[in-house]
Amino acid sequence: MTAPDDTGTAHPVTGLDDVVHQRVRLGILTIAHEARRVEFGFLRTQLELTAGNLSQHLGVLESNGLVEVEKGYAGKRARTWITLTPAGRSALAAEVARLKQLIARIETIPSDDTRETP
Repeated sequence: MTAPDDTGTAHPVTGLDDVVHQRVRLGILTIAHEARRVEFGFLRTQLELTAGNLSQHLGVLESNGLVEVEKGYAGKRARTWITLTPAGRSALAAEVARLKQLIARIETIPSDDTRETP
């Protein structure tokens, strides 16, 4: 089978960022993109995660400069807020662009069984 793109350029999947593409982290970045600032508990509920699991993923994103984590208080209750950084916005946009490229490739390939396999 001939590849749909014989231009010598890399397949779009090679540009996916493992830090961003992981399901939970992509969810965190997407939700943070939708809001100016998102509360830890809201993320935990929306993504159906344990606090420990969410903390691990936030640590990865924070160490890569994609989110900022701010701890403080709302009244007497301790709170943690997450904000997307400019680098996080860029990384999310790049990931979405790569995913769109993958979708476009799939949509342009015939879905019948007459294609040859290598």
